[in-house]
Amino acid sequence: MVPLGVLLTPIIAKKTLSLDDLKGRSFAVDGFNVLHQFLALIRARDGTPLMDSEGRVTSHLVGLAFRTTRLVSDYGMKLVIVFDGRPPELKQREVEKRREAKRKAEEEYREAVSRGDYAKAYSKAVMTGRLTREGLDDTKRLLTLLGIPWVQAPGEGEAQAAYMASRGDVWAANSRDYDSLLFGTPRLLRYLTISGEEWLPSKGRARRLEPELIELEGFLSELGITREQLIDLSILVGTDFNEGIKGIGPKTALKLMRRHGSIEELPEETLAKVPDTYQVIRDIYLDPEITEIYDVETRELDEEGLVGFLCGERSFSPRRVETLVKRMRAASSQRSLTDYIGGGRNA
Repeated sequence: MVPLGVLLTPIIAKKTLSLDDLKGRSFAVDGFNVLHQFLALIRARDGTPLMDSEGRVTSHLVGLAFRTTRLVSDYGMKLVIVFDGRPPELKQREVEKRREAKRKAEEEYREAVSRGDYAKAYSKAVMTGRLTREGLDDTKRLLTLLGIPWVQAPGEGEAQAAYMASRGDVWAANSRDYDSLLFGTPRLLRYLTISGEEWLPSKGRARRLEPELIELEGFLSELGITREQLIDLSILVGTDFNEGIKGIGPKTALKLMRRHGSIEELPEETLAKVPDTYQVIRDIYLDPEITEIYDVETRELDEEGLVGFLCGERSFSPRRVETLVKRMRAASSQRSLTDYIGGGRNA
């Protein structure tokens, strides 16, 4: 699984919801976040990912297709999938750390398989998923055929999703990462999932998940800080762009921000441990690279193209693809009815 960006859990003020509470809402979905989840979790007992007849991984296509169409058809949600572009230069170190962790997990996975220890193999396999260029292209093709809009961000996908939510083009950003709050989304919705479970490889068990809503204005008000101070707090804890200061967790960092107001006003012994790049990191969050050119409108289902792609090229069973088709037909009928009578809960 990919790391969850900045660690803010101990100080987060959230509201737990059900999927029924979110009916009719619209979301800008952190695409890489969900794709890596599917690549990690949709696997055989020994940890092998799903593949087509040519050996191409399809776990991410299966997960995205069936979860997305269920949310759209059963809950009337409007989803816009947002993909990362070029990462900021400061993120390269974190990217390399993730690659090294995957290489290590792959070695341990192979060793566990050779011993016949499939439980261990699975726990390591969930950490090895890789999204290839072909896999990403397949994902965008799938979404286009389903009629579900997607946006290619020039930089961080979470920044783009936050911008779309701040403009009111969607109701909330959807990601498991808290970074969306630093990028300024007015609402962050975590755990938009059907199964309601998340596998914890380090503990060898699953935990129950329910949708969590965090509203930025209320969250900041409860903490008694500004968004700029939340960013400074996060730099002390550690972000995707810097390592945190040893011994400073979210609660300690919050106390420091309340007492001193900003990184520049920290005590000298603490300020000396702050990375020299802190202003660059601030700018990444406050003035990220985004595009104002995007389309959030749902398109028509290309049924023939979908069947040809999934059944003819990626070895999906016709019966399962028919399920997708029925769901998107139902969603289209529901949209038509909503347009006719007016209303809706988008943005």
